[in-house]
Amino acid sequence: MSQIREITAAMFADKIKKKELQHALLLDVREPREWKVYHVPGSVLIPLNSLSQRWPELEVGRELFVFCAHGVRSVYAVQWLAELKQWDLVHVNGGLAEVALHLEEKDLPPGADGSR
Repeated sequence: MSQIREITAAMFADKIKKKELQHALLLDVREPREWKVYHVPGSVLIPLNSLSQRWPELEVGRELFVFCAHGVRSVYAVQWLAELKQWDLVHVNGGLAEVALHLEEKDLPPGADGSR
């Protein structure tokens, strides 16, 4: 494993819209305060600074999409995770800031934007 692929924010948004990510792991490496504002439904929050301790929480052997706000922290996360050779890694280029440009409110379930 440990193959690293990249996907554009537009392609990732399209997968969210088409509900094509149910069998993949979605890893958000932002901070909890960022997560509260907006997050992708079904994603797991493990901040980058906690990843070295918390990576065992991620089910091995699956496709793992990794993202952050703008695509910088997620690059570090993907590079680190690749060393473990446990997943088929997919880096979301541009991060959630760019993904959000390709989504509409109807594409996300209630509360995904941090509202209750």
